[in-house]
Amino acid sequence: MHVTVLSRSAAIFTTRRIVEAARARGHVARVVDPLQVEMRLGRAGPELFHRGAHFPATDVGVPRIAPSISQYGLAVVNHLQLLGLPVLNGAPAIGLARNKMRVLQLLSASGVKVPRTVMASEPSGLREMVRHVGGLPVLVKLLRGNERTGVIVCETRQALESALEAILRLGQNTMVQQYVRGRRGGDLRAFVVGGRAVAALRRRPRVGRLSRNLGQGARFERADLDPEAERAAVAAAAVIGLEVCAVDMLDAPGGARVFEVHSSPGIREAEEACGVDVAGAIVERAAELVGAPPVARGRGKGRKVARRPS
Repeated sequence: MHVTVLSRSAAIFTTRRIVEAARARGHVARVVDPLQVEMRLGRAGPELFHRGAHFPATDVGVPRIAPSISQYGLAVVNHLQLLGLPVLNGAPAIGLARNKMRVLQLLSASGVKVPRTVMASEPSGLREMVRHVGGLPVLVKLLRGNERTGVIVCETRQALESALEAILRLGQNTMVQQYVRGRRGGDLRAFVVGGRAVAALRRRPRVGRLSRNLGQGARFERADLDPEAERAAVAAAAVIGLEVCAVDMLDAPGGARVFEVHSSPGIREAEEACGVDVAGAIVERAAELVGAPPVARGRGKGRKVARRPS
């Protein structure tokens, strides 16, 4: 089997681990920067090229599309799908996962529990938004145009005032979510691959810190999901249509509540804290989609997904 990982750099931990896991299982693996891929449509149908030459022979694609290149990167993923190539994940699902409010709307409509959430375009009403979700503590999210999400964990009035000052200065759309700490503190992150929860972490974030994501500065430890939390994580992945994702949940009284789904999660913390070969699970799921034996097909030539016109 030939695996192509779409990633900006082969040195990124998750990208490197997927390549290592594929090669350890006898497959051929390479990294292709999506920004170096050219797409063409015409009478010959969709065609792909890499650096002006044939796109590498590929059986399955593993997208690792950074939010900063979403528009072009997802176009490349979509082109692979037009050519009939299996991918983990598809372009529509990745794009959907980055629309935070739409994800919660779909999950709620599908019966997956979500925390109380308020979204507004006018951040000056932050105090009222906090009241709408039941008061402190809350997660305050800044929804930026490039699809990155800044997160502040506010447990005190002082932290809330600091968040309001920062948001008013930035002038961005704002989402406020109920934040309930479980008996052990922190929240849960479950890694779902091919409809199975393969690893889970408990994350304990620094309180009141503005960061690019909730995990920055957090402590991570292995967690065991109860059956309800596992079902919620797997259901969330299915609703969004993701083969590979991380599902963030509040360990709340009355059952886990999903507050975010990530389509291109980093796996370093899961592998190091849990001792789980998440990269291997991703590669094995890719082989299932292709229908390839673990080793035999890895010695073949792979599918040709682009051609030069004569």
